[in-house]
Amino acid sequence: MAATDTDPERTGPRIDRRARRRQETIEEILDLATDVMTEHGVNGLTLAEVARRLGVQTPSLYKYFASLGAVYDALFERAASRNLEALREGMALGEPGLDSLTTGLEASGRWVLENQALAQLLFWRPVPNFEPSPSAFAPSEEIARMQQQAIAEAVAAGQLGPDALEEAGYMVAILIKGVLTQAMANEPHLEWGKGRYTPLFPRLMQLLPAAYPP
Repeated sequence: MAATDTDPERTGPRIDRRARRRQETIEEILDLATDVMTEHGVNGLTLAEVARRLGVQTPSLYKYFASLGAVYDALFERAASRNLEALREGMALGEPGLDSLTTGLEASGRWVLENQALAQLLFWRPVPNFEPSPSAFAPSEEIARMQQQAIAEAVAAGQLGPDALEEAGYMVAILIKGVLTQAMANEPHLEWGKGRYTPLFPRLMQLLPAAYPP
């Protein structure tokens, strides 16, 4: 029997190819959007400029994203997912507790300095009235959970006192963001571990036992 247009043997692969091409176009749009933000600032992103670089008319982008806000949302999710991956890989290099928390945050810091436009969208919220969707924000929640787990392991190991369970996560956020803010403002072209600010981060993490003595 000859295959028909409704035969799964014909429509299945065809649909898969369409879905794959669509996803490839979405990824290309997000790559171009990241380039625009890198060159013109996070607030400099426009659908018109992305369309120009993609070689299409602006309305063609609405087949993939309903609005500029939807593009920002997808970029936020991309940034959060990649930062989560960097943190997870970095934490795996350290011993449980403060060591893994420090190595993870250093890996996250390296990612931030290598991807400053995405990091600004993720951590500094430079777009007025933009709020990520729950699905886009989910990787950020996992980042916070992993950091809190490392703090709990540090308390269990006697590296930190029990008060750290409630506050140390905020302290850690202040330390890493403070270092990165200074680095990006004053030495934006230097990689992690060079210059005046990021080399201080491991020493700053040593303040935690003083703030939360075991």
